[in-house]
Amino acid sequence: MSAGHLSRQFKAAYGESPYSYLMTRRIERAMALLRRGDLSVTEVSLEVGCASLGTFSTRFHELVGMSPGAYRQQHAPAIAGLPACVAKAVTRPVRNREAAKAVPSLDCAST
Repeated sequence: MSAGHLSRQFKAAYGESPYSYLMTRRIERAMALLRRGDLSVTEVSLEVGCASLGTFSTRFHELVGMSPGAYRQQHAPAIAGLPACVAKAVTRPVRNREAAKAVPSLDCAST
């Protein structure tokens, strides 16, 4: 299978490119590491597989809405004491198009 065909099939199945999917999973992992608080932002960036701190910070801000440092300061104390599985579900980044789809339709004419 060619790379282009794989990418088209992946996007058709999951609604986003393989690169976007991978970056979202990396940002999710980074969020967990930042909440732990024992690694610097640079160390977290490298730990999740981003070679460039700038790219990591930009993507983090796009998905989460704040910088990695601000996220650590705001969210580390907020989820202290929650089980890891609950913290992961609560803090999962939501893309703008996913947020729009999550709003239920109140159109009564179609029912």
